[in-house]
Amino acid sequence: MTAHHTRPERSGPGTASVVDVPPFRPSLVKAVFRDVTPLHVSRSAAWAAASVTRTVLREIIDGARRAAAEEARKKLVPGDLLSAIDRNVEVEVGCKWYDHSPTFRGLTGVLYDAEGVVVPSRVRRGPRRPSAVAGAHRFEAGVRKLLRSRGARAVPVLVRDLDGIASVFLTDLARDAAMVVREGGVKRFGTVHLVTPGEPAPPPLLKDPLLSLSTRRGDRRTIGGDDVLAATTIQLFGDLRQRALTEAREAARNTSAC
Repeated sequence: MTAHHTRPERSGPGTASVVDVPPFRPSLVKAVFRDVTPLHVSRSAAWAAASVTRTVLREIIDGARRAAAEEARKKLVPGDLLSAIDRNVEVEVGCKWYDHSPTFRGLTGVLYDAEGVVVPSRVRRGPRRPSAVAGAHRFEAGVRKLLRSRGARAVPVLVRDLDGIASVFLTDLARDAAMVVREGGVKRFGTVHLVTPGEPAPPPLLKDPLLSLSTRRGDRRTIGGDDVLAATTIQLFGDLRQRALTEAREAARNTSAC
């Protein structure tokens, strides 16, 4: 009997499949990690980071699609990106990109130096060295693939903004994952519960599944999949964080099964 290999399920514009291959290749993810840390990056860490970045960009694109649909437009424009972020604070990520994009001009506030003088945007960019902003173009192919998977088209300016947000977000994720390795976990992890009089008390903190990511095991030379998940709890919050963690774990299971 001939064995048949199951092909990855493809997600349409109205679905959120987590078994298809993330649009950002593990090799690209590892290149971003190498820009910020000398630590070795495991295969599971690369796939987890690719999955989390995919989840975040997909949420932003879907929010932009809804904004465009309200104006009976099929092609996404920068205003749709602003609407998506304004309506859902959970997707306000990659903020370092905002100072470099005309789309966000006037929204990030004016930066003053110690003398009270306005700092021009070109000065804010810092020295000419490899950075998330300079390397944003590397994400274009993945962004375009993700747009197609969501049934969306975008003007070039918006594609550039999505490239930049993805690059900065993944760079921040890499830095936090490296910090988790160095510090042996998320040292500043905490949870606040609001309780109304008369309501039952929340479950003990030890039952909180996120606390399992607050400490780590293993060597201090390798970034693993759980380190990326722990970094995700730092970068994201709310429902988006939970979806990103769930989909990253699912991606890791599917990858290990291949």
